[in-house]
Amino acid sequence: MGAGTARAAEVSYATECLPPPISGLPPVEGTTTVDVQAPATAKVGDEVEVVWKTVQAASKNPPILDLEENTVKPTGTITVGGAQTGELAMEGPRENPAIPKDSPMKLSDMKGKLKLTQAGEVTLTPGAYNINVSKPLSTDTKCSAKEAVKAAATIKVTGSGGTTTGGSTTGGNTTGGNTTGGNTTGGNTTGGNTTGGNTTGGNTTGGGGGGDSYTGKEVQVAYACKTPIGDKNATSPVQINAVKNGGSFDLTVKFGKSVMDSPADIPADSVKPSMDVKVGGADKGTVAVTGPTNKGPIKSGDPIEIPDLTGTYKPGASGKSTLTPGVLTVKALGTTTTCTPAKDTQVSLELDTTAQSNGTSGGNSSGGNGSSGSGSSGGGTTSSGASTSGGLAETGASDHGGLKALGLVAGTAILLGAAVFTLTPWRKLRGTR
Repeated sequence: MGAGTARAAEVSYATECLPPPISGLPPVEGTTTVDVQAPATAKVGDEVEVVWKTVQAASKNPPILDLEENTVKPTGTITVGGAQTGELAMEGPRENPAIPKDSPMKLSDMKGKLKLTQAGEVTLTPGAYNINVSKPLSTDTKCSAKEAVKAAATIKVTGSGGTTTGGSTTGGNTTGGNTTGGNTTGGNTTGGNTTGGNTTGGNTTGGGGGGDSYTGKEVQVAYACKTPIGDKNATSPVQINAVKNGGSFDLTVKFGKSVMDSPADIPADSVKPSMDVKVGGADKGTVAVTGPTNKGPIKSGDPIEIPDLTGTYKPGASGKSTLTPGVLTVKALGTTTTCTPAKDTQVSLELDTTAQSNGTSGGNSSGGNGSSGSGSSGGGTTSSGASTSGGLAETGASDHGGLKALGLVAGTAILLGAAVFTLTPWRKLRGTR
């Protein structure tokens, strides 16, 4: 009621912004410029609106991912000083234009309600702020002042004194409680969960009819990976099982038990894993196996699973043929990540095979190293006619893939105000022992 005309003032201050820990990115140093608007005059007892306009955030949107419109939400804190002291929580709506890669961040205006409790000059000083991006995953970038910041606005408050002291700020404006990658999990390798010695004899077949099942040996697979945010290495136990179906074999690839939590919120139906199983020995080539997408959302910090990968192997040669874990691929939210196993990866399963028409055959195996299962360099292609279960894209896997600590890391990092998502290990992996 007694508030006067709004007054605006800009201040700039050195700022350090911390990307979500899961990104593996270093802090960003930059300058934040803020325009704070508040009434020039008011009376004790008034509740006034304070507006924080971000003229310049401390960093651009890095040249990695375009941010969609209405995906960025800022929150921040203004320090109240002078006649009244405390902190005022500020919050802006999730409203922004599309923000291209390598362009300035566009943040909505933040607002807060301040109850004036003391006569005198009340100063308003901007400070820390947080930028939440909701897609492709909910992530936060936290920014704080690295120098003393000058007051950006002053309210001259008149009225009888004797009212309450000034700690009364905030007005209930939350800071958004958005998840953040505090749950780093960064380099959690899974190698410790060996279980590798689980051999299971019966890996050969007697050539009988359909329905015979064959259990493979669980082998430790060392993956060399390259992600958009750097090279990663990880080890995981993998087992290939088969069920005879006429002259073909229905394959199931299981990942061994592991321990890893999700470093960020992952939406439902957003991650799809697949693998090229390497065929060696009498036969040559690769067989595609795929898994379903995650059924429900996975919250940051919760364990995640990698599902069984399935496909059909149609032999192209007669004799003893071997199956070895091969190139792993993860498609998620428009990105593709591939992981290449070490050349000395052991064979998981050996089968007595009989050549079938249009079966997998002909030396197009990745690396071309027959039965040993080594040579999974990823350069190979699926030989013509090889039976695959649908959905596995060619990976062109001469390049290392992206797996982070057992995990399928389809990482896309966006720095200040940015989206950092990691399509991460589907942990607590299901598997036989």
